[in-house]
Amino acid sequence: MIPPASPRPAHLGPLLARCRLARGWSQQRAAAELCAAAGVPTLSRHEISRWERQCRVPGGFWLGWLAVVLDVPLVALAEAAAATRRAGSTRATGPGRGAVAGERPTGRTGPGRTGGTTRGGGARIKTTR
Repeated sequence: MIPPASPRPAHLGPLLARCRLARGWSQQRAAAELCAAAGVPTLSRHEISRWERQCRVPGGFWLGWLAVVLDVPLVALAEAAAATRRAGSTRATGPGRGAVAGERPTGRTGPGRTGGTTRGGGARIKTTR
């Protein structure tokens, strides 16, 4: 079990990376272990990377499984997740996700990338980053 480095809650990204590396796991291996434990086959290495870079913060479901798989107290992960959210180090992850003050919206606009419907009433275009 690897506790946070300091008495105050650490940010979640570095804590996750430290715990994963202490086990000698790649992000791919961590994702595979989480999928096997949770019985959810859709988590990828990319999501592990997003958590470690603090682009996203995992919710309660994944925090619980991270605690099991990484053998870290859930309370330590929950406190680190709360500290990360309070620090505002997560970027907006979609519409309605409260962007950090002063940050530009993440959607791209321009020809063919309106994010709305086509002028002729055709199919909706989904934009991604």
